[in-house]
Amino acid sequence: MPFATEQEQFWAGDFGDEYTKRNRGEQIVASNTAFFARILARMPTPASVVELGANIGMNLLALRRLLPEARLAAVEINDSAARELRRIEGVAVTVGSLFDYAPEAPADLAFIKGVLIHIDPSMLAATYRSLVASTHRYLLVCEYYNPSPVSIPYRGHADRLYKRDFAGELLEQFAELSLVDYGFVYRRDPAFPQDDITWFLLQKAP
Repeated sequence: MPFATEQEQFWAGDFGDEYTKRNRGEQIVASNTAFFARILARMPTPASVVELGANIGMNLLALRRLLPEARLAAVEINDSAARELRRIEGVAVTVGSLFDYAPEAPADLAFIKGVLIHIDPSMLAATYRSLVASTHRYLLVCEYYNPSPVSIPYRGHADRLYKRDFAGELLEQFAELSLVDYGFVYRRDPAFPQDDITWFLLQKAP
């Protein structure tokens, strides 16, 4: 598979494989279940959900518990992670880049969690277009937040982690989007921690 950026190659290769080994387990699924339960309470129950950058499906496993009847789909660039994704019953998996993902039909809810922070800033516009095209109703963005763009080292690597106002940029660039709600989940939460994630639920006008 040809890669558009160094970051894609980074995540599709050995580093991405190591990430999947570190980020798995029932505690993560439990925390994700609590996380998504809070957000789903702020919107009508979706019948279809797609995750862009799903890795091995820790988020989708949580959503399956909350939405047992929903149609789930995922996009993932790492081959070994995609193989694990396919083991989750009822998840339609697309292996490839987020930049040119074109869904056959938009979902009720499209979301991205901990992925935009790792994308080359020059390719954010393409990723935003894919996100907006992937939903006809709700868009959920869950990332590290910073009011202005900043790059910070990530596990000894430069240009592999960025913070910025991703949701704000989406709202500025796509007039059909509006803010529904937002929140923050702290890494020191005693019951269901997340990695200091700020989430934004956006609605797409019909």
